[in-house]
Amino acid sequence: MDTEFVNITPENLADEHLCCIIRTKVPHPGVEAKRAWLAERLKEGHVLRKLNAKATVFVEYAPLETAWVPVLGDNYLYLYCLWVESACRGKGYGRALMEHCLADAKSRGKSGVCMLGANKQKSWLSDQAFAKKYGFEVVDTTAYGYDLLSLSFDGTLPRFAPGAKQGSIESEALTVYYDRQCPYVHHAIETTRRYCDENHVPVDFREVDTLEKAKNLPCVFNNFAVFYKGKFETTNLPDAATLQRILRK
Repeated sequence: MDTEFVNITPENLADEHLCCIIRTKVPHPGVEAKRAWLAERLKEGHVLRKLNAKATVFVEYAPLETAWVPVLGDNYLYLYCLWVESACRGKGYGRALMEHCLADAKSRGKSGVCMLGANKQKSWLSDQAFAKKYGFEVVDTTAYGYDLLSLSFDGTLPRFAPGAKQGSIESEALTVYYDRQCPYVHHAIETTRRYCDENHVPVDFREVDTLEKAKNLPCVFNNFAVFYKGKFETTNLPDAATLQRILRK
């Protein structure tokens, strides 16, 4: 089955589609932003492995030390995303991608693999029930409903950075933290900006454009995080209805 997959490399980055939003003719600004982001990350051991077809079937992971998340630990891989679109499920692709990630971690001499989870499965988060079948366990938690899952090979454990436990900021304004890793973030930013402009809502966009910023975020992070009245609200990419619900609080 390995022949069905391809890894994104510096050599093929410009030509391969990046899974989440597939365009063949007209460039998509979110995809091109991710392409530029990946160009730097691939130098750090970041992996994006995908089905060699026009489909959203992929796994994305990186050494924890250079992963843009507020998670700390030594010698781990951080699994950003493992996704198999509904039309491609039941063919063993998810298993193949997970097993590749775990085998890669072991071949690199890593201490384990970790990923973000939640008390209840959230959209835009990899399926934690699937991960638990491979032995992933909750090793750290936040007071606002998110978990850190880990599969340790040597007994050591990763942990949330202190800021991730915080879940609060001083600003009362609607505040959005985001990076360029996910192609859908561009649309989420435009949706949020348009809604706030039309409804005269002050909004503060804070781009996470360095590893240092990512490691010191005031909440868990999955490319996007929303605060309102100083409190963490969600990592989900919002539509107008979600923004309206948050702003009623």
